[in-house]
Amino acid sequence: MDKKRIPLELLLLFSVFVIATCGLIYELVAGALASYLLGDSVKQFSFIIGVYLFSMGVGSYLSKFIKGNLIDKFVEIEILVGIVGGISSVVLFVLFNTLAHFESVLYLFVFFTGCLVGVEIPLLMNILKDRVQFKDLVSNVFAFDYIGALLASILFPLILIPQLGIVKTPLFFGLINISIAIFLCFYLKKELSKPFSLKIKSIAAFILLVGLFIFSDKILSYSEEKLYGENVVYTKSSPYQRIVLTRNNREFRLYLNNNLQFSSTDEYRYHEALVHPVMSMAKNIDNVLILGGGDGFAVREVLKYKEVKKIQLVDLDGEMTNFFKTNETMKRLNQSALSNPKVEVINKDAYIWVKENKKKFNVIIIDFPDPSNYSLGKLYSLQFYKELERLTTPDTKIVVQTTSPYFAPKSFWCIEKTINQIFPFTSAYHTYVPSFGEWGFSMASFEPVSNKIYRRLPNLKYYDYDFSQISYFSKDMKVNEVEVNRLDNQILVRYFDEEWGKVQ
Repeated sequence: MDKKRIPLELLLLFSVFVIATCGLIYELVAGALASYLLGDSVKQFSFIIGVYLFSMGVGSYLSKFIKGNLIDKFVEIEILVGIVGGISSVVLFVLFNTLAHFESVLYLFVFFTGCLVGVEIPLLMNILKDRVQFKDLVSNVFAFDYIGALLASILFPLILIPQLGIVKTPLFFGLINISIAIFLCFYLKKELSKPFSLKIKSIAAFILLVGLFIFSDKILSYSEEKLYGENVVYTKSSPYQRIVLTRNNREFRLYLNNNLQFSSTDEYRYHEALVHPVMSMAKNIDNVLILGGGDGFAVREVLKYKEVKKIQLVDLDGEMTNFFKTNETMKRLNQSALSNPKVEVINKDAYIWVKENKKKFNVIIIDFPDPSNYSLGKLYSLQFYKELERLTTPDTKIVVQTTSPYFAPKSFWCIEKTINQIFPFTSAYHTYVPSFGEWGFSMASFEPVSNKIYRRLPNLKYYDYDFSQISYFSKDMKVNEVEVNRLDNQILVRYFDEEWGKVQ
């Protein structure tokens, strides 16, 4: 008898470890998927964590109503957790572009998964209460639970998303859940009231998830082609974002977390407007710093100036810069800029890199994504520009992409005002990019921004060095009062969410 109790105790405690690991993985997948598809990662993760914890509480409460053979019930719930959690990404990706109330389905998955996980722990404790002393039972169950949660939180960003992706990760852990159920069906068959039925259910569920795992890439490609309405030619989930490249008859389009970043037909308008005003007006352009711009297009434009000796590109996502450095189509578009010997690519958080760096630059080009969440909003904050000031000389010229002055005027002028708190002379300007509409920039320095041109390049497609033409703003692109964006208030993210929410 003792020999049977010890293996069962250890087996069920190991199940606690698996439950905690898989449950947290499903929660993290839901948060990452919501961030990819809906934006605002802080809001999405906050809501999902709250709903998940609440639903675990509901599940724990409901567990007291479960009667009958508790080991049977545990196996059935383990199968359900594996199926619901495992298929979550597949179902949500397929439904995203076809369902009006997508968020309701997302939170229903989170709630149902949380309820099932919440039922399992009390159920296990009821199974073990007559086999283990109470103090040992509670301490062991919670110890294994917390260790599993820690493992999941480490594996998810470092290994699972980069290697398996957002669809295969939950399927893989669903298979682990169901594998536990299958093992229990065979190992504890004498303690089960209906072992044959449970074996059939668990094996059928396992086969279902294996099939979905094998065809997950095709399912994802199908759903993304429906989402973007174009032929998807490249996809990659990095620890930071979902990278999708599409192609139609006339252009390539890059999307990061479902947001369009460029179209190959008109990106030159954006990048010429970003780069050439500041490069033409800077007294010296020997050393250039580019923050963001992992596609290499800004680097391509800077390299057109023979005086440039060194370019440092700082972009967080190594998957992004590697793709634009090695993919033949992208190399053709950026003219292999990231492989140029003058260019050093640094994959690091720009905020941290700027704080740690001591080198001075003649020109600083900032091409960050729009401030759609708080992690990006910090890169447009007063504190960030204070740190950036250390990298400048009295002659340094800076340019920042500042979102659309037409669709998001509060956001645009908030960035302009924040920059102006550190750099006394700023000059806002904008240009029309067909894929985006009116798009804005801000040039900054420690001396008045004049129209003096130190150098000009022939044969640019768009920019003609008439800065006065692009620095005029009509009344519908102006606002009266905006606040400065600080780390402790992140007002810019609220402006951005409010303005672009109306557009969408």
